[in-house]
Parts: sequence; C-alpha cells; structure tokens
Amino acid sequence: MKKILITGGAGFIGSHLVRLFVKKYPTYHIYNLDKLTYAGNLENLKDIEKYPNYTFIKGDIVDAKFISQLFENEKFDNIIHLAAESHVDRSIYSPMDFIYTNIVGTANLLNAARSIWENNYEEHRFYHISTDEVYGSLGETGHFIETTPYSPHSPYSASKASSDHLVRAYHDTFGMNNVISNCSNNYGPNQFPEKLIPLCINNILHNKPLPVYGTGKNVRDWLYVEDHAKAIDTIFHKGLSGQTYNIGGNNEWTNIDIVKKLIEIMDEELGRPQGTSMSLITYVKDRAGHDLRYAIDASKLKRELGWEPSIKFTEGFRLTVKWYLNNQEWLQNVTSGAYQKYYEQMYTNH
Repeated sequence: MKKILITGGAGFIGSHLVRLFVKKYPTYHIYNLDKLTYAGNLENLKDIEKYPNYTFIKGDIVDAKFISQLFENEKFDNIIHLAAESHVDRSIYSPMDFIYTNIVGTANLLNAARSIWENNYEEHRFYHISTDEVYGSLGETGHFIETTPYSPHSPYSASKASSDHLVRAYHDTFGMNNVISNCSNNYGPNQFPEKLIPLCINNILHNKPLPVYGTGKNVRDWLYVEDHAKAIDTIFHKGLSGQTYNIGGNNEWTNIDIVKKLIEIMDEELGRPQGTSMSLITYVKDRAGHDLRYAIDASKLKRELGWEPSIKFTEGFRLTVKWYLNNQEWLQNVTSGAYQKYYEQMYTNH
C-alpha cells in the first residue's frame, strides 16, 4: 500500500481531504499528522477512525527531531501538507507562531522527505497547500493567476508565501517532485468558528453581535470545502512537478453581503421573522493590513486537469447552515473555554 502522509488532517480542510482519500483509495494507507491545537479536532473524523487504511499520529511539524524520526520509521511515499496556522487575526496577535509552524515546519517536512527520497524523487510527491492571500490585494477588477507576483500584507500571508518559496526552491535546487496550490476562502462543515461564516452562524443562533470589519465591503472568493478536497485529489494525481495551480470558486461576495445572506437563511431555518437578526450586525474597527479584494482565476486547473467547482454558492451556503444547526454539540465543544477569551480580545471594539 502507498503510504500517504497528510499533515493537519484533523483541521477543517484536512479532515475533508482525509475522509475523501480514506474512502476513495483503499489501496492507500493515510497517515494523519496533527498537533491538535484549537483548530484540530478528531471529532471531525469519527466516521472513518476505525478504517483499516487510516492512522492518526499526534505531533508537531516544528519538532525537527520528531519529524525526522517519523519519516525514518514510516518511509512515507507521498506528502500532502496542509498543517498551518491560518487565521489572519491570530497572526497579528502572535506572529511568531505562524513563522515557526508555517515556515520552519514546512522546512522540516521538506528536509525529512529529502532524507528518505533522495535520488528517487520521481516516484514520490510533496504537495504543498497554500492560499490566495500570498498574492496581496486586488482592486475592483482583475484576478490572481499563478504568475501573479507575491505581495503578502499580514504575518499569516507572509509566512505562507515563505513556505511556498521553500517548496519551489527544493524543487528547483534538489529536483524534488513538488507541486503547490493556492486556494480562495473555504466554507462548509467542521470549520472552526473564528472564521466569518461559522462565527456568524453561531452568533445568530445565540443572538450575539455579528462583528463586521470596517465597512464590510472587502471581497472574497468562496469555495465549498468538499470541492477543494476534490481539487487537491486531482492535482495530487495529475498535476505536473514544479507547477502551481490556483483553486477558486468563481464566487465573489462582500463580507457584509455574506452576513446578510446568512441572516436570511438562519432566520428562515430558526423560524424567526425575516430580518430579525439584522440588528445583530456590529461594525468593528478594521483589521490591520486588511486586503480589499481577492479573486482567483482557476482556468489553468480546469484547462489542464479538468477540475471545476461543482457546488453552487447558494446551495453550499444552505448545506453549511444546516450542518451547523444539526451539529450544535460539535459547535458547543469547540466554542468553549479559551476561545471565548480570544473572541473578546479580537472582536471587541476598543
């Protein structure tokens, strides 16, 4: 069996990818390496944890000695690297966590892979999952393409840009079979509720304020998480070594329109008169270095590898709302304790 290591597999996107691979590829043994920080939750994978081709490993990619020994012991055939600190607000509050995890952690994985794959790179793949935020900010027109110059504006996006450069450098310098994908904003089940959509769902449910940065006019391109997992599957198996592929949903929405759409669906699902939750909208001080607009041109991925999103935004939106309402115990579990202190620190007007 091929041994495939997926890092960050207990997180939001990672858990959907792990589930897809475990169920779709019985001849692959999927190893899920996750540190289980606030965003890593093994409850996300309860349905597949007993599968014979699945193994969970708790560990930190920043620990070079641990990573080196793990690779030496397991001799992984391929790596799909998602483990990352990923919330912009947290990167502003604590940038060093992002530098260690996103840069040093990626370097540790690359070095460990080299040590067991050297002189036989063509049979092994290192696939690095990144973000569209590395490209910086767009004006009212235009889209990011794979050759758009990097211009990160937050510690988070700068750390991801750095890790992208490392992955490319190890391909160019050592001949590793590396690919990168840069994706737009994801949404869907199991997302930790510090991100806009699950945060708003949770707050509407409990009649709490809906924090909207600045004027709410910042634009993002949204992709349903299961479509992202399918895109990763496609790139992992068909992508060309040394290439970058942009993944997008062709779904541009302003933040304030997202919030209003959520209010519409949530009020309907909860049996409240339409517009009841509009009063919860609370404009807060804008995030430092807040990029105005992201938009992905994913035509290369469609043209060369045949992938395109399958879930329309309005359909995915309703599926997402229904999932959170049907899984309120999960929501309660992840929003207790330390998260409340963090929430107050990040979203209260000062």
